[in-house]
Amino acid sequence: MSVGIEGLFTSALGLVPPWEVEKVELDTTRRRIDFEVRCTAKTLTCPHCGAAEQRIHDRLRRAWRHLDFFQYEAWLHADVPRVACTACGKTAQVGVPWAREGSGFTALFEALALALCRELPVRQAAALLRCADKQLWRRIEHYVSEARALDDMSAVQIVGIDDTSLHKGQSYITVVHDLDTKRLLFATEGRDHQTVVDFAVDLKAHGGDPEQVRQVCQDMSAAYAKGVSVALPNATISYDRFHVVAMAVDAMDKVRQAEMRDDPKAVAQALGTTDRKTLKGLMWGMRKNPDGWSIQQTQAMHWLQHSGLKSARAWRLKMALREVFARAAASNDAQLARADLNAWLSWARRCRLEPFKKLAKTITERADAVVRGMIDNRSNAFVEAMNGLLQQAKRAARGFRTATHFIAIAYLRMSKLKHLPDHPFAPAMKK
Repeated sequence: MSVGIEGLFTSALGLVPPWEVEKVELDTTRRRIDFEVRCTAKTLTCPHCGAAEQRIHDRLRRAWRHLDFFQYEAWLHADVPRVACTACGKTAQVGVPWAREGSGFTALFEALALALCRELPVRQAAALLRCADKQLWRRIEHYVSEARALDDMSAVQIVGIDDTSLHKGQSYITVVHDLDTKRLLFATEGRDHQTVVDFAVDLKAHGGDPEQVRQVCQDMSAAYAKGVSVALPNATISYDRFHVVAMAVDAMDKVRQAEMRDDPKAVAQALGTTDRKTLKGLMWGMRKNPDGWSIQQTQAMHWLQHSGLKSARAWRLKMALREVFARAAASNDAQLARADLNAWLSWARRCRLEPFKKLAKTITERADAVVRGMIDNRSNAFVEAMNGLLQQAKRAARGFRTATHFIAIAYLRMSKLKHLPDHPFAPAMKK
């Protein structure tokens, strides 16, 4: 190829003296283009101590995968000099401007890989890039670790603590997120009180102050409450409404399941059918809000509400608790919220439904924190959205569903890290 092509690719690759493209080879059969890059300098600065004009001891052959050139895989090859330094006495390999030390990918290729892994499952991103997914996991962990080391948490005051299952069974990840900036701060294995203590240590390491945290939104985990009391001494706890209502839904399901098991004839008679589809419609209708009912669920719920079944009472209790939270959020009045909650608790205690009586006892013991959660609108929607994002991160980590990989992909997608490589295909600045 002509000399002009080599000069063109030298500029396109962003190389400056003493580096330049010496040769370009295009192999259409293998769908590959190879760039031979050389260092023209006779002496170089020692990469270890910084002494200038040190002689080149020898050169080591290296290759790097670069961004594709049209439909072709692109590779950079170079004999990388090693400097024998007379100042420090060490022989060290100089760095190349297009890749970090020890990587077989160029920096631009790694930046594209990270951008794809934010949006796609890692295996799918690896297939698009035509590389092994193990290689992408190593880069995700490297860059996430570097970016988190520079992350600033000095302004953190309101946090949410939650857990999510990693595998079926007793395998959990605890996550802590900043409810002001809506980003993931910390993730670790387990869901005991030590996870909160570990968060406080990590917060300090990133410029934050555990004593500055004034509110924690969480579920009714006693372990998390213990961790907050130990590690976040000035924080008050509020229980998020999604967790509280989820407990009511669980109590309702237990009532329905027991009634279906103990007296299926009474249920069928009340609904006027033994059709399994109608009974299934009842189950989903009880869990959903009325505006989301299908025609079949609407019919099943119509008959339920006109029955004397325990399931009907359980459904009314669940819906009433939702209304208590809705009124509190609309009024932002703690006194009104407390009065409404006390009225609901009185009903639940007298309802003769054991799951709701247990729930009433649990809420009564934590009433102050529940009321705080009722009037705190900042956390409610975000906790639900966070759970959805965590599930997406879990799906993205499939194939390598270890805690390390799951946590790394969660940080990449949800932490809003500022020190990750820029997307290589970002739009050019307009003049």
